[in-house]
Amino acid sequence: MTKDPDCIFCKIANGDIPSDTVFENEEFRVILDLNPATKGHALVLPKYHFTNIYDMESGYTGRAFETARSVALAMKNGLNCEGVNVIQNNEALAGQSVFHFHIHVIPRYKDDGQQVLWKPGKSDPEEQKKLAETIGNAM
Repeated sequence: MTKDPDCIFCKIANGDIPSDTVFENEEFRVILDLNPATKGHALVLPKYHFTNIYDMESGYTGRAFETARSVALAMKNGLNCEGVNVIQNNEALAGQSVFHFHIHVIPRYKDDGQQVLWKPGKSDPEEQKKLAETIGNAM
């Protein structure tokens, strides 16, 4: 595992750039987002550089999401939010804009004006079966 000296999230995660830190341990720093979707929007940042979820070791990925879970519980208890979105984007087409793995933990409040939704599509049973098989075989 390495750090990228040119990566802004590596610099923030390792304390080279100041941030409003919510939590820190030897693997992660959780900060408040400078451009929050809602009050309390936080980012879980690994201290090592991973471009996206594809680059991470499975144990590290699990610990990242466990950290996000802890942050979500703290938001529910501390901010009295009515819900939480946990979002992790990979690659530009999926909305990743900083190419250092990170997890958004966004507290939700009634009438906060945010939407994290998609339009449900229709599935074909035969196509679903083939997709499940293709993905399963690739694991």
